[in-house]
Amino acid sequence: MTIASVLRLSVPWCCLLLLAADPPPPDFWKASGSEAAVVTGTREATEASLAVLKEGGHAADAAATALLVLSVTDPGNFCFGGEVPIIVYDAERKSTEVLAGQGVAPRLATLEHFQKLGAIPGSGPQSAAVPGAFDAIITLLDRHGTITFQRASEPMLKALDVRTESWSKDLAVTIRELVAAEQTAGSDRRLGLRRVADYFYRGPVAQRLDAWSQANGGLIRKIDLATHVTRIEEPLRNDYRGHTIVKCGVWTQGPFLLQTLNLLEGFELKSLPPQGAEYVQLTTEAMKLAFADRDTYYADPLFVDVPLNGLLSKEYASIRRRLIDVNHASLEIRPGEPAGQSKATPNPAATQPAGPQKDTTTCLTADRWGNVIAATPSGWGGVVAGETGIQLGTRLISLNTVPGHPNCIEPGKRPRITLTPTLVFKEARPVLAISVAGGDLQDQVSLQLLLNCLEFNMDPAASVTAPRFSTAHHTGSFRQPPPQLGSLVLDAGFAEDVLDDLKRRGHDVKSVAGPIGHPSVLKIDANGLKQAAGDPKARRFAAAF
Repeated sequence: MTIASVLRLSVPWCCLLLLAADPPPPDFWKASGSEAAVVTGTREATEASLAVLKEGGHAADAAATALLVLSVTDPGNFCFGGEVPIIVYDAERKSTEVLAGQGVAPRLATLEHFQKLGAIPGSGPQSAAVPGAFDAIITLLDRHGTITFQRASEPMLKALDVRTESWSKDLAVTIRELVAAEQTAGSDRRLGLRRVADYFYRGPVAQRLDAWSQANGGLIRKIDLATHVTRIEEPLRNDYRGHTIVKCGVWTQGPFLLQTLNLLEGFELKSLPPQGAEYVQLTTEAMKLAFADRDTYYADPLFVDVPLNGLLSKEYASIRRRLIDVNHASLEIRPGEPAGQSKATPNPAATQPAGPQKDTTTCLTADRWGNVIAATPSGWGGVVAGETGIQLGTRLISLNTVPGHPNCIEPGKRPRITLTPTLVFKEARPVLAISVAGGDLQDQVSLQLLLNCLEFNMDPAASVTAPRFSTAHHTGSFRQPPPQLGSLVLDAGFAEDVLDDLKRRGHDVKSVAGPIGHPSVLKIDANGLKQAAGDPKARRFAAAF
């Protein structure tokens, strides 16, 4: 019996966590239905999310509920004090927007401060950005949802109450205080949500975070929390073979995917075997060029002038495409010079060791009205902020300390993060949502999933289980370790003769048994059928009805 069929029995949401204790069925990772679908990084989040959809909630309600549960059930990959970029398609308005759930560097997080330390610490209170995920969740409910914070947080509280860590007990107290703050607004749902946000960012929770931070050498202060805002942004859009690909802006690595697709558009990929050496060669070499631009130019556009129009232009791609050698691996870092840009300098390799390569998690939802949400939540707990129970993330390590570099740390600047959800449209209708966990792997894997679906007509289940590959031919996004020139990692599904061919082309080839990235895909066909799947090796959980 699948998760979806279990939920067809209309099991009350309060029992879902008991169901989650049972072993998952063999097809826990894939599901399809005509009404609604969800795929996330834990069974509890998927079940709680689908229960909301079955009650008549919107995709935004389901995503908010799932995100809150994920912060408890996947705390090594997404903490409550972390971050989450969210792409929202609103079917009624036929509009798409980005909720930029990324906090900024605190006012005390200056370049001079970290130069004295020698580096941005890889963990602890000084590596934390202002918590952005919670306000993004509240903003999602406010702008696109129909349920209260109390309803959205009920499965989260159930999950907290069965955990034994001290932080979970403390966080449950904090969440119940937020629910109580909401209830002071009576029946006005949106006013209640504002009071929740105020209680956290401008009220008692902010005061406790400030006091804890000062007592423990942290940099976050109440003013950083009080001035935090979830920016509502226009997504980036680019066309690829009759489809429109939608990504977040250059404060993420999202435009990397658009640049790579522009490069690959000049090749007949459909004629190549997707597990063949020539396909891997072309795709990897295109990614190397896009990574070089990512590491050279991408940063918070509120602070630096990123030459985005040039980077995403088809003309620029046609020039850069000539650098792709179909027979030999590049062993250089080669950023380009988009129109109007002076000669670029690649991001210098840092002298500090790499930061933790922990993962992220995933969340995709679609409802019966055509609304679709793609979110990529992250933030592993660098430290717990005392009795608040709130785990703060370590996202400042995605900034660097290279003076003059666009992504150099400054107070108020957003780190250029790897988190990068994707929506795909055809004739103005959403047809694919993608979310991948895995740091610098995220858009490499998203690219392969997208090509699997668009070029090779794979369904989501086939797409997430097809063999994947990746390269570290780029500056790492966590404390900026240097590029591994020519690196190419393939999973065990590739044939030995393909590995040998790629080695002859000059790649430094390695084969791995585990999953490369943790992907999720949700497809919606013209008749409204929703197919959701997540790589079973990566323990993604899908459900639908």
